[in-house]
Amino acid sequence: MTFTPSASPAIESSTGDPFAASPPTLPSTSKPVPAERGECWFTLPLRHAGPRAVRVGYECQGPADAPVVVVLGGISANRHIAASHRYPEAGWWQEQVGSGRALDPRHVRVIGIDWLAADGALDAPVDTADQADALAAVLDALAVRRLQALIGASYGAMVGLQFAARHGARVDRLVAISGAHRAHPYATAWRSVQRAIVGLGGNASQRRSALSIARQLALLSYRTPDEFAKRFDAPAAHRDGVVEFASQPYLQARGADFASRFDATAFLRLSESIDLHRVDPAAIRVPVTLVGNSEDRLVPIADLYALAESLPGRTRLHALRSIVGHDAFLKEHGDIAAILRGALAGNGEVVA
Repeated sequence: MTFTPSASPAIESSTGDPFAASPPTLPSTSKPVPAERGECWFTLPLRHAGPRAVRVGYECQGPADAPVVVVLGGISANRHIAASHRYPEAGWWQEQVGSGRALDPRHVRVIGIDWLAADGALDAPVDTADQADALAAVLDALAVRRLQALIGASYGAMVGLQFAARHGARVDRLVAISGAHRAHPYATAWRSVQRAIVGLGGNASQRRSALSIARQLALLSYRTPDEFAKRFDAPAAHRDGVVEFASQPYLQARGADFASRFDATAFLRLSESIDLHRVDPAAIRVPVTLVGNSEDRLVPIADLYALAESLPGRTRLHALRSIVGHDAFLKEHGDIAAILRGALAGNGEVVA
């Protein structure tokens, strides 16, 4: 098969918490965009744990009769993608979803879900194929037969690839950002150390502390040495006999914030789910737009080139360069927006 790679120039990101959204910009129209939340209960045959009764939360934003776009993020993302009049708090991908943005809920119906096991209640192995089947069940409950697009980033890209393989007749196109057909062994090793750290926690307080440290280690894998050199190249501080290096307050704050709002069991199962991920590219027949970053140490760009070569359908690969590494989908707003607009318009795909 052939594919068209698309390179973007080197860019430097703004700094800050990768999960801290900018202040929401609500639609300026006099008629609010419809939004709703709900939950679906069903029994799902998990690939590694057998049939389980599960609950999946969802959120929709946009007209009920508009084309449907599902948006999925990393393991800490949830159903709330962007602010609306009904749910005005900032969402995890606020920069891409909103009035006049790449995904405009005045013209498309945007749907997000909570991950299986994200509440910590399901303490069993969960596969990305299970997540894809759970999404299909939610779409059935919402009477959504077909998607204009599925857009996934990081873990969401892995689930998107599984959905395209298992439920390809239900989606017109897939955009997979910073996610491949398998977990790279180096990234799996990195995550296994994070899970081991969490496992050292005994009581609830120790478990939160362990989760905070694991999150700090995870952040180092999301970002790059170049970014840390730029942001934290400062002399150590000496206070009352204690030495503190420039990056420590940032990492500790991010770790503590994550541990305060995320369940340790959920982290363990969803981290494990990344490493269980495998999908056969030959099973994916829908048009695919892949987005990678040359500085991403978790999802090497070579894996995305290999995936692009293996996909039998229409494929386009965008190779970005960004100092923020894996987190480019959260920080490089302009580049990602341009790619999303082009993918939804069907631009640039090449028939094999």
